[in-house]
Amino acid sequence: MSVHIYGWLLLIALVIVLLTVDFVGHVRSPHAPTLKEASIWSASYIALAVTFGFIVWFFWGFNYATQYWAGWVTEWSLSLDNLFVFVIILAAFRVPRAYQQKVLLIGIVLSLIFRFVFILIGVVVIERFSWVFYLFGAFLLWAAIKQAMEGLEQPSEDQEEYHDNLLTRWVRKVFPVTEGFVSDKMLHRHSGKTYITPMLLVILAIGTADVMFAVDSIPAIFGLTKEPFLVFAANAFSLLGLRQLYFLIDGLLERLAFLHYGLAAILGFIGVKLVLHALAENTLPFINGGEPTHLWEPSTEFSLIFIVVVLSATVVASLIYSRKQGKLAQ
Repeated sequence: MSVHIYGWLLLIALVIVLLTVDFVGHVRSPHAPTLKEASIWSASYIALAVTFGFIVWFFWGFNYATQYWAGWVTEWSLSLDNLFVFVIILAAFRVPRAYQQKVLLIGIVLSLIFRFVFILIGVVVIERFSWVFYLFGAFLLWAAIKQAMEGLEQPSEDQEEYHDNLLTRWVRKVFPVTEGFVSDKMLHRHSGKTYITPMLLVILAIGTADVMFAVDSIPAIFGLTKEPFLVFAANAFSLLGLRQLYFLIDGLLERLAFLHYGLAAILGFIGVKLVLHALAENTLPFINGGEPTHLWEPSTEFSLIFIVVVLSATVVASLIYSRKQGKLAQ
């Protein structure tokens, strides 16, 4: 896939425009978005993400379009799991509802920067060391098992609590922090002294939390496409709609009872796909004498269908289960 520099510039410009619209149109005047507002903007971002796939189809062909769609659906589904953590962090810092949009949006900007760096590193590593797909595959299989185990475990009170990470603990030690929020300011000047506010701390917590999520999502999308343009586009569109998605399904997250199992199936599938791909390009001397081993490898179209079916079945089964549980509780 050959992408002209203008293609990259247009994609980056589109991301900047969308972020600007969010900052100017939504965050500048702090407010808690209504369900209608969140629904309209969530649908708009999903439509935009899907439409971008048709643009990829027009310029580079159907195969690359399906790679992008598969990557975007995967990143979008993994972002649902991210929202559980965001809910815990925002509740722990007691962020007023009106300021949550700003926290999420700036956190998303930090996430985009971190992921762009990870993508560049991933591209360089993949080009030089084909055996890294073995590591990616093994890691995703481990992540799939971990997701499934989380679905089996009953959440404890400790799991529902947020604990400061290394960065936020360091900031608290080095800089003075105000007792509470000072409107939506991140820095506050008082009596000739500059203070950090909880707003800045929670933004750092949200942004750095996504670094851990990227450890799963970046190898996963490289299992579906090796094109950096498509990898970045899929990550960007999945993250850009995350703020609106949070306010849309905030109250529905707990009803996605089988989400962990669905994500485990998706991660496990991609993990196996990566191992099969690594075998097809094998150069390790202790595996088949350094010769490639060509086994069946799922096509991009098959991967896209599998991911969409698993995600849809997970959501439907979760909602049916939650409805039955609700009736039993009455």
